[in-house]
Amino acid sequence: MSVAINEVSTEVALAPEHQVVLDEILNANKDRPGATMLVLTLVQERLGFVSPAMQTYIAKTLNVPLSHIYGVLTFYSSFRMSPIGRHKISICLGTACYVRGGPTLIDKFQQVLNVKMGETTPDNRFTLEICRCVGACSQAPVVMVDDDIIGQVKPQDVAKSLRKYE
Repeated sequence: MSVAINEVSTEVALAPEHQVVLDEILNANKDRPGATMLVLTLVQERLGFVSPAMQTYIAKTLNVPLSHIYGVLTFYSSFRMSPIGRHKISICLGTACYVRGGPTLIDKFQQVLNVKMGETTPDNRFTLEICRCVGACSQAPVVMVDDDIIGQVKPQDVAKSLRKYE
């Protein structure tokens, strides 16, 4: 008895609007030295993230291994592989913020938003991240919501501080 095995594609479909942007960036830059980093940076700037489907498309177009693309994306913290929420919450863990309660704030934000660090709420409203010093040490612990700096944040104030962004 012989069994025919069909090849199954494991690739995720690329959104047509993303492909248009990728093609534009790739066509303009694929032959430049250091094209991988340049292309990934431009995609990140234009689309805000580089999804697995985009990574596959870029790797094929640049004729580089997918592992190379993934390696660059995971090495540099500025790259994202999924979209961020409408509001980015960055909890400072610089020395002053850490000592004055940053880890406790992380726990409270995760509890209030019901997401872990690096995740986005299911309604795409908030993305929760850690940052390493926003230069407002005298106001520690500090949380940034988008470009707003909120100082001397207490765990009991977390839910209230988010209402402005809902």
